[in-house]
Amino acid sequence: MVQDLTSSNQIYISGRIDTEPEFSHSFGSETFNIFYLTIPRLSKTCDRLPVIVSERILDREAVKTGDRAAVKGQIRTHNTSYDGRTHLIISVFAKEVYEPKTEDEDKNPNFVVLNGFICKPPFYRETPLKRQITDILLAVNRPFGRSDYIPLIAWGRTAEDAKNLSVGDRIRIEGRMQSRIYQKKITSEKTVEKTAFEVSVSKMEILREDF
Repeated sequence: MVQDLTSSNQIYISGRIDTEPEFSHSFGSETFNIFYLTIPRLSKTCDRLPVIVSERILDREAVKTGDRAAVKGQIRTHNTSYDGRTHLIISVFAKEVYEPKTEDEDKNPNFVVLNGFICKPPFYRETPLKRQITDILLAVNRPFGRSDYIPLIAWGRTAEDAKNLSVGDRIRIEGRMQSRIYQKKITSEKTVEKTAFEVSVSKMEILREDF
């Protein structure tokens, strides 16, 4: 069975544009811009996610700070080096950017579907309040032999199931992409504020090898 690589990695987000698009990088003759989109949660907190969009499809009149916008695309990752260490950079790669036209589009403003392979042993832990959490690193293939390595976090019963996964297992998940602010200790007297991006898993299915 030929795998549909496009359907293996899908994200839809909608919210308020937090920053004006600015230059991100160039690839060949194509220029890419980055802006941040703030997406509300049911808990009334928000996720602030970076969106990469090609200049070729960017309508600057429609992408202005404070405006509502919807993005359809994929989660993309790449490694970069600074401070003598390798860091995983995660963003939303936009295939479409537009203004939501109906309320139905905003009923689920943050929806992710991924189909990939476990590429690192899951890490299971419990919070002081005994809530189960499992961290997963998922390799999702894309065309031309490349892959995106996407961090997932599973909770409760799903975390219990996920802790037994092995490297090479294939899973399909649904969830949402979230941002999480944390304090990183630099020295005994200095900390800096960092933002982590990950996919919070709401549903998980373990797939057979012949799927």
